[in-house]
Amino acid sequence: MRMSKLRVNLPGKIYPMKPTLVILAAGMASRYGSMKQVQSFGPAGETIMDYSIYDAIRAGFGKVVFITRSQFAEQFQSLFEPKLKGRIQTAYVFQELDSHTNGYLIPAARTKPWGTAHAVLCAKDVVKEPFAVINADDFYGRNAFEQAAHFLQQACTASTCAIVGYDLTATLSKYGTVNRGVCMLDQQGDLAGITERINIARVDHAIVCQDGLTPATLGEDTKVSMNFWCFDPSFFSHIERKFATFLKENGRELKSEFFIPLVADQFIKEGGTVKVVSTTSNWFGVTYKEDAPFVQDSLLQLIDAGEYPHSIWA
Repeated sequence: MRMSKLRVNLPGKIYPMKPTLVILAAGMASRYGSMKQVQSFGPAGETIMDYSIYDAIRAGFGKVVFITRSQFAEQFQSLFEPKLKGRIQTAYVFQELDSHTNGYLIPAARTKPWGTAHAVLCAKDVVKEPFAVINADDFYGRNAFEQAAHFLQQACTASTCAIVGYDLTATLSKYGTVNRGVCMLDQQGDLAGITERINIARVDHAIVCQDGLTPATLGEDTKVSMNFWCFDPSFFSHIERKFATFLKENGRELKSEFFIPLVADQFIKEGGTVKVVSTTSNWFGVTYKEDAPFVQDSLLQLIDAGEYPHSIWA
């Protein structure tokens, strides 16, 4: 057993190290029109992040790291610290344009964050244990966190990471296009490759991807990553190396983004394994304001079914 994945609580007693949950909350939410990360959706004012953290605690996670921007720091801390104190460790990390750029000359007109993989890299100094990465504005479900925690404690290594896979059909929005990491599986059912596809929507009876790539239509059974990843802390070194290459090749493009799937794809090419972790959970998220009533209704259905209490922090 790898010592980096153990913690000693009592003399002679060794317990699996509790994994960490990293939440990506630094996005500008341009399509949504406001800061959806902290919008209330639950009946007691809960954000979607509240439900993710609640599920993570139930699954055995020991720490949550918020990746946000410095101007939102006070808002995040005032919102979450009263709820989470005594329940789970917390840390706050800021994704800024000059973070981990090692002196790279950033174009003066660049305002867009570098992307999800860069956001994860910003957590390098505070995450030393196996960790999961999720979006702040996606609801993943209890079983997804249970499966992720099991993988992180039992199977995650420097050469083996994972994604939690969802059916593409269950991740579309009725109100506009979405971007998804489209998965290809090998004969063992592991991830063979992943491609970031943009502008995906259902048109009539087909799922169309209007990004100029092929295939232009995607199958109903296509597996996608909803940015729920499971990594060993050694994965930070892969992100760091790939980010240096990304800046050299794409850093002058004002809207270029450094996505997690780009790093995962390179990880596979270098001999790493990305397991596809199955889940019985349903996914839903908020890309557009019109998604909000559906999210609220979905949460109420889960509460009525007994999956969550009416007020999760009461």
